Amino acid sequence: MSEEIKPNVEQASTEDARLVAEEIASGEAKAPSVDMDKDYQAAQQFSVGKGEKAAQDATAPEYQMPESEEKKTEAKSTANPDDYKAMAEEIRPKQ
Repeated sequence: MSEEIKPNVEQASTEDARLVAEEIASGEAKAPSVDMDKDYQAAQQFSVGKGEKAAQDATAPEYQMPESEEKKTEAKSTANPDDYKAMAEEIRPKQ
């Protein structure tokens, strides 16, 4: 079911829309046609099946972030500051 769009020059919201509507009315440009059934079927594909995968692929992040690695450290109760420095370097080594 294909419908031809017939724009109304007086309802044009912008100057470009008015110019296009005038060109269509004068016959200089061809009016666009819309196939509602075809558009509806295409929209249905996005709601189930292949469309769902396509939507996921389109919204997937470009780069995958690696999972963080959990490190467990045990602090020994000492009064030596060097022990604290050694523990800090285990978590974040100097580069």
